[in-house]
Amino acid sequence: MDRTPSPPIHLTDEALTFLAEDRLGTLTTLRKNGTPHVVAIGFTWDHGQGLARVITRGYSQKALNVERGGYAAVTQVDGRRWITLEGPSRVLNDADAVADAVARYTARYPRYSTPDHPARVVVEIAVSRVLGSAAVCPR
Repeated sequence: MDRTPSPPIHLTDEALTFLAEDRLGTLTTLRKNGTPHVVAIGFTWDHGQGLARVITRGYSQKALNVERGGYAAVTQVDGRRWITLEGPSRVLNDADAVADAVARYTARYPRYSTPDHPARVVVEIAVSRVLGSAAVCPR
């Protein structure tokens, strides 16, 4: 899937702080029949590149959905604070991309282990749309 560069994502300081907190979220992809597949995940936000990343296994339903559909959204919720990052997505399986994603994940979630697995891949979302509560994304 060719990807055109997304416009720069402008997030408030509140949103950036929220996205750095040790909180889990959800990843939404679309199944073959068009219904949403929503799973709990940890993810990282790379503000400089406008990318959200999720580590998973290549045979997982979320990875299969992304490979087929190419669009995904991650959401993080804490009470009334929430943010959703969505956009075109792809699955990366090269060693450098996986190692980078694991390092970012480990930095954000130091209390969670990320055991190595030969089928590990990265779901990468080129964020083109941000939605959020007023506490995180004030207008």
